[in-house]
Amino acid sequence: MKQKQKIHILVKGLLNGNRRSLARAITMIENSRSEAIIESQQILEQITPHTGKSIRIGITGVPGVGKSTFIEKLGMMLIEKGHKIAVLAVDPSSAKTGGSILGDKTRMEKLSGRTEAFIRPSPTGGKLGGVARKTRESMLLCEAAGYDIILIETVGVGQSEYEVASMVDLFMLLMLPGAGDTLQGLKRGILELADMLIINKAEEDNKTRALHSRRDYKNALHLLKPKYEDIPIPVILSSAITGEGIPEIWDYVLEFIDKIKDKGIFEENRNQQQWDWMVRLTEEQLLQEFWSDPNIKKQIPVFKEKLRYGNTTAVLASQALLSLIKSKKKEK
Repeated sequence: MKQKQKIHILVKGLLNGNRRSLARAITMIENSRSEAIIESQQILEQITPHTGKSIRIGITGVPGVGKSTFIEKLGMMLIEKGHKIAVLAVDPSSAKTGGSILGDKTRMEKLSGRTEAFIRPSPTGGKLGGVARKTRESMLLCEAAGYDIILIETVGVGQSEYEVASMVDLFMLLMLPGAGDTLQGLKRGILELADMLIINKAEEDNKTRALHSRRDYKNALHLLKPKYEDIPIPVILSSAITGEGIPEIWDYVLEFIDKIKDKGIFEENRNQQQWDWMVRLTEEQLLQEFWSDPNIKKQIPVFKEKLRYGNTTAVLASQALLSLIKSKKKEK
């Protein structure tokens, strides 16, 4: 079968909501072979007009907060409301083997059994921050396949949150009852990224601690400049086990989306995200071309030796390598 026909059949299946076509397309997106990269870009070009109609939500939290259980409870409720849910769960890859845990389907057993849900664990490939390099493209593929709510679960609190916040409409931060040390250790930047704070596991014996935590977080948020004017960050108690707070959380999501759309922030954010992503891709491509340049490759061991014996500095070595590219351009 010719490549063009193969892509056409795959895109047609994808747009018809075929889960197998979606899975194959995402696998192609994640493939780093040159042939697969060309094919994946052809797919993205064709499906782009059918994207952008979902609500994109980032979900993160401290280890042990119960993100997967929370996502399953929220997802099941949304399915009952008639939505189609895609969960892109980013798993940490082994630095030595490149392998991934990829255990999210077993942690979301009920949700993964529903035809209205699509769960895709994505290995990070060792990328700093824990966000899979192709998560953005996978999100677009899910939208084209008809999933109207995209949930992106991150590994945990760290650099990944900044990357996730740059690709979603709303960012949820899940915390455990008993703020105390956790609040002290939480990076100020993470709180500033959040559109909603959720204190999970607020059931039974944890209820009193959860109420105290809500007070502490509210006090902490008062010290921060609001992310959006006239849109305060709520602190909501929830239990992924009992379902308490889950309906209220979704009501707030809809209220929040309506508010930022009315203010023109929603479209502005989406446009900025597209621009930021273009800049990121351009920078990555330039770096790849730089380090793969034959002249640069030849000089790498030379400068390593110079740096090792103190015959140059990092700044001078960097300038020398860059000058090789500049001189090459002048020759042309």
